[in-house]
Amino acid sequence: MSTLAWTDAIRDRDKLLRLLQEYGVYAALAALFLVAVALDSGFVSAGNVRIQLFQVAPTLLVALGMALVIGTEGIDLSVGAVVALAAAVVPLYLGYGLVVALPLALVLGALSGAVGGAMVAFARVQPIVATLSLMIGVRGLAEIVNGDSAKPVTDPALLGLGSDSFGGIPLMAWIAGLCALVVGLVMRRTTFGRRLVAIGDNRQASRLAGLPVRRVLLTVYLVSGVLAALAGVMIVGHGAEADPANQGLSMELNAITAVVVGGTPLTGGRVRVLGTVAGALFMQLITAVLTQHNVPNSYTQIVEAAIICCAVYASQERGTR
Repeated sequence: MSTLAWTDAIRDRDKLLRLLQEYGVYAALAALFLVAVALDSGFVSAGNVRIQLFQVAPTLLVALGMALVIGTEGIDLSVGAVVALAAAVVPLYLGYGLVVALPLALVLGALSGAVGGAMVAFARVQPIVATLSLMIGVRGLAEIVNGDSAKPVTDPALLGLGSDSFGGIPLMAWIAGLCALVVGLVMRRTTFGRRLVAIGDNRQASRLAGLPVRRVLLTVYLVSGVLAALAGVMIVGHGAEADPANQGLSMELNAITAVVVGGTPLTGGRVRVLGTVAGALFMQLITAVLTQHNVPNSYTQIVEAAIICCAVYASQERGTR
């Protein structure tokens, strides 16, 4: 092969990878949806659509916070434990009403995120180490607060948050969509969003340029904690029980998967909010299709692992050019 032909081949591969990075998740989501409908025409029924939206809303909330953290070239493994902590705490204060219990859960989520963010921003601890230690500690705290067994929840306001709909769309989905819109506007229209991207692209250069690197890092982990806590409250309301020993398990992995599949590179410097939404929907759709056709969970995990590998490959290739 001549040098010119080799160059053209490399250029074509780069173009394909860029297209895959930009639009692959949307094409895959559309194709999977068509397959799901072809296999089962009842898949598009109003009841089933509502079920899928109920299930994807908490994951999307956590994934939005994770996308911000990954955009700074970080990672937050503590989000699943924060979900459990919020699930453990909110029933204890429902006697004062949801107007007290919900803000308290969000404050605890913010404090958890702030601790992780401070370890990363000020103590210069590696994000994976800082949030891993926080994950273990917060999960233990949640189980101490709630006990070993699941606790039923009967508060109508909280149950309504987890089960009510507006215009045929679950309230949980409306809240998750609103959060996605806010995060998208912050990333596209604010100085904070531009600073976040710059820090993720080159933290040292951003520091030398006078950007408030520590403040931005602290903020993104704090926001991640708040969104995870909100997801935990929703899970309790939807399931009508608080079970922090099991709730939030693997939530951090689901969120990372949605972010990566959505096209946000693990190398930082970019946050694709709409892609994260599509990634969360795509992974939920895969799980739903395979489950409805009685595919064992072990095979579902293998399929998801293959998708993650492909998404990471495309992201790394795109990010190194």
